Amino acid sequence: MTNPLFYAKILLFGEYGIIEDSQGLTLPYSFYKGTLKFSSLDSEFEKKSNEHLIKYAKYLQNLELPETFELNVSKFEEEIAAGLFFDSNIPQGYGVGSSGALVAAIFERYSISKHEPENISKDELKNLRTVFGLMESYFHGKSSGIDPLICYMNLPILIESKESVDKVAIPASEAGKGAIFLIDSGMTGETGPMVQIFFEKMKTEGFRKTLKEEFIRYNNACIDAFLKKDMNPFFRNLKKLSHWAYEHFRPMIPESLFNVWKKGLDSNAYYLKLCGSGGGGYILGFTKDYEKAEKMLDGFHKEVIYRF
Repeated sequence: MTNPLFYAKILLFGEYGIIEDSQGLTLPYSFYKGTLKFSSLDSEFEKKSNEHLIKYAKYLQNLELPETFELNVSKFEEEIAAGLFFDSNIPQGYGVGSSGALVAAIFERYSISKHEPENISKDELKNLRTVFGLMESYFHGKSSGIDPLICYMNLPILIESKESVDKVAIPASEAGKGAIFLIDSGMTGETGPMVQIFFEKMKTEGFRKTLKEEFIRYNNACIDAFLKKDMNPFFRNLKKLSHWAYEHFRPMIPESLFNVWKKGLDSNAYYLKLCGSGGGGYILGFTKDYEKAEKMLDGFHKEVIYRF
């Protein structure tokens, strides 16, 4: 069986804000990937994955999906019994979409009506996102459906609002001094508790006000400037966004990164922001001079994902 590979995703902009109708920009990240496979389940990893699929199939049995997006869950269960597992190197709890890739792989293999990602219209994207949200809710309690959508489409996606998503072209990566990179915080983060903290914060009027008037404004301006490759306003808004997160998303910032987060803001050598829900996993870094930033972030494992 040769099943397609599903790549990880990176939410470049929009963490938490998309819950409150900000824009978001997300792209596939091919360094990490997963695919469905069969085996005799000799290894601990394969056995565990297979056991997880058994539980997930039970959840899918009771899930009511729109007719055109129904899944053949019986076939899924038969194949699980025959040794199906999800072979993936996508780290869990790192904000790069491990459950999203699994959901996309299952949908691609078991959806009764076939859907061609390259021919999907904007309206269908919306419906597909809803379906993926229902499927992924098993893992996070509540899901926007964005992660599996990116993994399934394998294209950059612009989240225009809660209701609207669209495929988007991002400027090509090119050899230059600047870079967007990932920093490994050295610990895993769980989405559920972080989202809970966010909703608690949303109960206070002051936080709601600053999120709407500042965070969403800086976030949307960053997306707009990045897509136009307009780097001066991009970095200007990025600094404001990074500073806002340092002030208001403190519980979501891994402790190991507090000081270097502040160092970036003070020196303007680089700016950091959350990658997904935070609390651990990866943090995103942006710099006009990667060589300089790399020296200042010595001791942290880094991966460049985009050059300019």
